[in-house]
Amino acid sequence: MEGFEADHPDVSVDIRVTPWDQYWTKLRAAAGGGATPDVFWMNGPNFQLYAGNDIVAPLGDHVADGDIEVDDYPESLVDLYTPDGELYGVPKDFDTIGLWYNKKLFDDAGVDYPDKSWTGDDLRSAAEKLTDKKAGTFGITAALEGQQDYYNTILRAGGHVISEDGSSSGYDDPATIEGLRFWTDLIDAGLSPTLQQMTDTLPLQWFESGKTAMFYGGSRNLAEFKSNEYTVDKVDVAPLPVGEERAVVIHGLANMMSAQTEHPEEAREFLQYLGSEDAARVLGESGTVIPAYDGTQQARVEAAPEYDPGVFLDAVDYASPLPVSADTAAWNEAEAKYLTKARSGEMQVEEAAQQLADDMDAVLADEKN
Repeated sequence: MEGFEADHPDVSVDIRVTPWDQYWTKLRAAAGGGATPDVFWMNGPNFQLYAGNDIVAPLGDHVADGDIEVDDYPESLVDLYTPDGELYGVPKDFDTIGLWYNKKLFDDAGVDYPDKSWTGDDLRSAAEKLTDKKAGTFGITAALEGQQDYYNTILRAGGHVISEDGSSSGYDDPATIEGLRFWTDLIDAGLSPTLQQMTDTLPLQWFESGKTAMFYGGSRNLAEFKSNEYTVDKVDVAPLPVGEERAVVIHGLANMMSAQTEHPEEAREFLQYLGSEDAARVLGESGTVIPAYDGTQQARVEAAPEYDPGVFLDAVDYASPLPVSADTAAWNEAEAKYLTKARSGEMQVEEAAQQLADDMDAVLADEKN
C-alpha cells in the first residue's frame, strides 16, 4: 500500500490478513457487531447477502462521479457485482476455466492435444483412448464442482442455472440436464474415477499424480502446476470444448466499502486506488492471480510462460458471471445434495435435476419475500 500512502500522507492503512477458512466466519461476526473493516474483499456467492443487509455500501454515486470507471473491467465481472442495476464492488481479479491436459499421457496414447475446435464428443473420444484400466489411469476427472465443471457444460449445452431476473431455477431445463449428464456419462463409462474415488483422493490430486489425463481447472491452477514437481513440464491448457455455445464461467473477488465505516472519504479514496491500473499492475506482477483491470494482465501471463495462460484471458470475451442470488449458499447445498446422488447413481440425472429445481425455486421465492 506504499503507493496509496505516498499520495495520502495523512492516511495510514492497517492491513489484516485472515486465512480463507476463517475469513467468512470472522467477517460475519464483525458485520453483526458493526465492526467490519472499512474496505474488504468479497466474492460473488456472498455479497448480495451483505448488500441486502446494508453492510456494504452501494457505489453508484462513485460511478456517476467518475471515481470508478466500470469500462476498465470485464463486463461480466461488473455484472456479477451489479444486482438490480447498482454496483457494489470494484473487481479485483478474475478466474476463468480451461481444459488442462497431461501432454505425456496424450503422447503415450498417440492422441492429439486438445484445441479450440474440440467439442464434447471430441473430449469423450479422447478420454476413451486415454483411459487405461490396467495402469489405473483415466481420461478425465468428472469433479462435482460448479464453477470449475458443471456450470460450464450447462452453458455449453445452452442451459442455465438461474434465470436472468434471479426468480427461478434453470435445473429443469432439458439443456441444463444435458450439461449435467455429460459428467455422469463419463463416470458411468469408466472414463473418470467414481465419485467415491474422488472423495477419497481429490480430483486435483488425481491429475497432479498423472492418474488422469484431463482436468477442468482454473487460471488459479497456474501457480499450482508450475510448482508441482510432476506437472511443471508435463501439462498445458486449452480452451473448453465448444457446444451449442462457446461458454465459460467467470468469477473473481471484488473490493467493497463498508456501509458502517467511520471514515467514508478515506475509504472511498482507498477503494479508488485498489481499483486503479497501478494497483492492478502490482497484483499482476505478484504472480498470484489475474488482475481485473483491463490491460494489466500481461504480467500474470508472463509469470507462467510454460503454459498458455492466454486461454484464460481470451475466455473473458465469452464468459458469463458465476450464477448467484441473495442466498446462494442455500441452493448450493441443494446442488450438492441432489447432484451427489446423480453422480453416485443413486438417482437418475433427470430426477435429481427436477428435485434440485424445486428446492432452488423455493429458496428463490423466499428471497423475494
